[in-house]
Amino acid sequence: MELLSALSLGELALSFSRVPLFPVFDLSYFIVSILYLKYEPGAVELSRRHPIASWLCAMLHCFGSYILADLLLGEPLIDYFSNNSSILLASAVWYLIFFCPMDLFYKCVCFLPVKLIFVAMKEVVRVRKIAVGIHHAHHHYHHGWFVMIATGWVKGSGVALMSNFEQLLRGVWKPETNEILHMSFPTKASLYGAILFTLQQTRWLPVSKASLIFIFTMFMVSCKVFLTATHSHSSPFDALEGYICPVLFGSACGGDHHHDNHGGSHSGGGPGAQHSAMPAKSKEELSEGSRKKKAKKAD
Repeated sequence: MELLSALSLGELALSFSRVPLFPVFDLSYFIVSILYLKYEPGAVELSRRHPIASWLCAMLHCFGSYILADLLLGEPLIDYFSNNSSILLASAVWYLIFFCPMDLFYKCVCFLPVKLIFVAMKEVVRVRKIAVGIHHAHHHYHHGWFVMIATGWVKGSGVALMSNFEQLLRGVWKPETNEILHMSFPTKASLYGAILFTLQQTRWLPVSKASLIFIFTMFMVSCKVFLTATHSHSSPFDALEGYICPVLFGSACGGDHHHDNHGGSHSGGGPGAQHSAMPAKSKEELSEGSRKKKAKKAD
């Protein structure tokens, strides 16, 4: 706190935590979320054949974290859909991304400098949602640390955690893509952030909420913008986990990422598989040749 005061960041952090998210930051969140939906295989074809299913998938991408958090806290799952302004804004973004003539809107928001701005603003929303989720859970469970952590986690990465359900709406079933098994950087960061905000909420972390929101947001924005700009699927936590996990769990954690899973699924056609298949094939050829030789001798 003394360092923040010396750098005059205390007032900046307080002002930053009071910046309203609607409509500018929420708009960026919706744009990036629905962009990721359009990147999914078959999403464009689904929007043409089944637009209602595509719209529901888009709403899950935009509001899945709220739905999952309400499920954990025993509140009405459809409660957030009473926010007409957000629903209409997200629906407008979905329509423009999927149905704008000549894909003009999609091409504009996919232009890398513009996309990086939207990605940065989405992380601002993510961190604020984690903080709000933990504050909300604290009102229901004052001493429920795990409840607060779980609520903050799903608030920050609920869309990814619901990815299998969202895939079912698109007619896809890929249980091997479970986010729990292959955690992406935002999911891991949301979990670690939920732990930090829970410690702050329960007064175990001696830092103000505004300062923690500011510091963690800067971390998330820096990492996510860099990963997006470099088209990288790695995580800044990989190096730290590489040292800690073998000590605690006897093996490296997080080494099997979601993007590596596709490579693993094609391992059947890799060099190792070719080497394993070649001896079997050569044995069959040898046995076939030996049978022919015996047949010739018998003749």
